[in-house]
Amino acid sequence: MMDYKEVYGVWSTDPYFDEATREELKAIASDDKEIEDRFYKELEFGTGGLRGVLGAGTNRMNIYTVAKASAGLAKYIVSKGEEAMKRGVAISFDSRHFSPEFAQVAATTFAAYNVKSYLSDELRPVPMCSYAVRYFNAFCGVMVTASHNPPKYNGYKVYGEDGGQVTNEAASEILANMAEFADVRKVKTSDFNEGLASGIIERFGPEVDIAYTEMLTELIIDKEAIARQADMSIVYTPLHGSGNKPVRRILKRAGFNNVHIVPQQELPDGAFPTVRTPNPEDPAALTMGIELAKKTNASLVFGTDPDSDRLGIAARCEENGEVTYKCFTGNQVGLMLLDYILDSKKRLGTLEDNSFACTTIVSTKLCAGVCKEYGVELQETLTGFKYIGERIKFDDEFGDKHFQFGFEESYGYLSGTDVRDKDAVVAAMLVCGMAAQSFDRGETLFDRLERIYKKHGYGFEEAVSFTLEGKEGIAKIGACMDTLRESLENCRSSADALKLIGGPTVKAVRDYSKSVRYDFSGDTVTTSELTLPKSNVLLYELGGDKGIDWACARPSGTEPKLKIYFGVYDAGKEEAQSRLAQIKSQMSEFVKQYL
Repeated sequence: MMDYKEVYGVWSTDPYFDEATREELKAIASDDKEIEDRFYKELEFGTGGLRGVLGAGTNRMNIYTVAKASAGLAKYIVSKGEEAMKRGVAISFDSRHFSPEFAQVAATTFAAYNVKSYLSDELRPVPMCSYAVRYFNAFCGVMVTASHNPPKYNGYKVYGEDGGQVTNEAASEILANMAEFADVRKVKTSDFNEGLASGIIERFGPEVDIAYTEMLTELIIDKEAIARQADMSIVYTPLHGSGNKPVRRILKRAGFNNVHIVPQQELPDGAFPTVRTPNPEDPAALTMGIELAKKTNASLVFGTDPDSDRLGIAARCEENGEVTYKCFTGNQVGLMLLDYILDSKKRLGTLEDNSFACTTIVSTKLCAGVCKEYGVELQETLTGFKYIGERIKFDDEFGDKHFQFGFEESYGYLSGTDVRDKDAVVAAMLVCGMAAQSFDRGETLFDRLERIYKKHGYGFEEAVSFTLEGKEGIAKIGACMDTLRESLENCRSSADALKLIGGPTVKAVRDYSKSVRYDFSGDTVTTSELTLPKSNVLLYELGGDKGIDWACARPSGTEPKLKIYFGVYDAGKEEAQSRLAQIKSQMSEFVKQYL
């Protein structure tokens, strides 16, 4: 097996690699650390696909790593038989640098292995890729995107035949297939135009747009309230991404007549020049939208990320006689949408028996009270929308339950069952509908949230991220998780538990990597089994006023980050906020010492 210097030598000199790649690599010939970072490993194919920094190298996103992943996926499809090969792969892409090129490389690689592909004729978002898999009855899907990451990233997400992110088992098979192409020069290639002419590569376009919009139209709630508030002023920013056309289509179909688009952020641009990061979780990403809202007297501002699977919102309010706009967190939006959907369907008589909603273990715990109020089952999954997609497949599509809504704290929401990943397009339509209903009742969205808090208690959640890039950073994140886990294993009593995360009282810890829950409430430590899939996650149960405070540590599955989450719940608003600030400070400082 070649070391990283030898692999670098091949990539920088072999004419198999294009001239631009070779020149880029020759320019770093004297930078051993950079060479090592680019070549010390293969870009990892995780549970959902690839994501990495753009550039030349085995640990970078480029046409060669995309071809290798596509070859691994193609061999997986071939192993499932001729019918799977004929059903093929639905491919879409967003506005990032090289997204169209990577999508085309995927299609030509599939064609080289006699696998059919349906390739989007322009950028379309994640939810439309998921929908296209089901629309074409494809065997798999590929979405070229790095979601909300900075401009230097791109990625390659893989979907299964249900339209949900590929299963862990399938991902393992694809990864094993990719290992056969340690030398990327062994990947088969084909000609794009020949593929189009033969029909093994087929372009898709407006027919999917029409079908997707029709499907979303069936999910509109409280049409009468929307009709009465049709002229409310709304501002939308696509943040240079793929949401522009589908979001505007569904808002027009729903009946909203006064939608303003931020002109500087309307058109696709992989550099995302007007924002620090194209992430609607960051309130700064909505700055231009809020400026336009002030000029248009808008009641609501929202933005979608580059692949339009996340949505962030801000709403108009008055403070001390002045008009301002405040952002909501992903948990707050998810909580309000859950209540909006269940309450509206209950009143309309369309809330089916045996209904369920989904959220994740690091999302707000207030959902339990809302679901209980309407007689709806709440299911918690691991972080990642793939797990919510699986619950839809098993309990709705193949079971006797009825999915109503799912969300995760990182601004991802889904209603309906024809898409199996988070969908900012349907979320945009639902948020606007919810705002229309609130205004129709004479309340703001802040009034609506406060009403939920007064009924179910106050809840506040935050997250802290430690970003550590490169080989050394990944090693530090892993070592930190190992240290936290070692402290847990050495814990023998409730007194020892006080030292686990630097101060906050720990009642129990769930170690999802070992499927074990450690309970420190008695004189001795007791254990029980966890039923969710294994994952590198530690969740700390902290008790609190309502007994459901928590903190959680997990490495990000898509970015070089260690993420620490917190949730605190209390009958009093100030009490909850104060306790959250204390727990956040204590645990953040404790974790930081290991990084």
